[in-house]
Amino acid sequence: MTLGPKIAWDDNVLPFQLDRSDIRGRVARLDGVLDGILKQHDYPPAVEALVAEMALLTALIGQTIKLRWKLSLQVQSKGPVRMIATDFYAPEKEGEPARIRAYASFDRDRITDGRPMDQVGEGYFAILMDQGKGMQPYQGITPLVTSSLSDAAEGYFAQSEQLPTRFQLSFGRSTEKGGQEHWRAGGVMLQHMPKQSPHVQGGGTGEGGLLQADDILSEDEGEDWRRANFHLDTVEDMELIGPSLPPTELLVRLFHEESPRVFDSLPVRFGCTCSEDRVRQSLSIYSAKDIEKMTTEEGIVTADCQFCGAHYELDPKTVGFEAEDAGK
Repeated sequence: MTLGPKIAWDDNVLPFQLDRSDIRGRVARLDGVLDGILKQHDYPPAVEALVAEMALLTALIGQTIKLRWKLSLQVQSKGPVRMIATDFYAPEKEGEPARIRAYASFDRDRITDGRPMDQVGEGYFAILMDQGKGMQPYQGITPLVTSSLSDAAEGYFAQSEQLPTRFQLSFGRSTEKGGQEHWRAGGVMLQHMPKQSPHVQGGGTGEGGLLQADDILSEDEGEDWRRANFHLDTVEDMELIGPSLPPTELLVRLFHEESPRVFDSLPVRFGCTCSEDRVRQSLSIYSAKDIEKMTTEEGIVTADCQFCGAHYELDPKTVGFEAEDAGK
């Protein structure tokens, strides 16, 4: 594979459909996006892996849902990793890239040498959708009773949306010939689209009574789903991550019997929406007395963006709802 095609497929999400069945999917490759996310922080390796997995899930899910504004994924946990948060911003104009940002909050002294998921304790996985002004925000939650973040995302779609969903992901540090070590990630998402809206009564057969694909699909639909998953089980990590195999060729290798059809790909970039105006807006609910408590010995109010590391220094007289010189 030449450098040109490699660059063309890095940091992109390719939607596809399996015409033999009611299954749609996405293939995602992340390279520079992960560097943009992870270089902002000094994460331990286990935390880096969790953020990388969450960012990859965000790219796959964000392209699936037709948004006017923003999709957010969150993990809240009682473990050493207290929270992982990601945002997917839909393109503002046709032809523009989507933007992704992510960060994790954790207790460094509680991080162990165990698996990344061992750092996540009891908690929940949530998907939040903000479709802009005049639209009602949506939030769906599922408990963290699984062995990976992708399992939690599958559980969310089965339980909250009653859509059988499968993620096959690979991510880690990669060193290409003549290059420096950096993070790469790749994955495939499959989702069975029902012919009619399902409504399952009672609990499912999954762990903790959660719904699974067999609880939702009819016999014929279940056969299609199992067959597609059988093909996906044959994928190798290097095929997912690339960069030597284009996603189009990967789909042909995996699903040639399913008549795969691809659509326009979506480029994704690291991007943060923080700004001084947004900081001022977030501080506008505080009184002058509250702002005084936030003021440093140097006589300024500071704020740091958890996503991109941007640092803001503000005159305390210009912030809060009692500001004397607002906007200066």
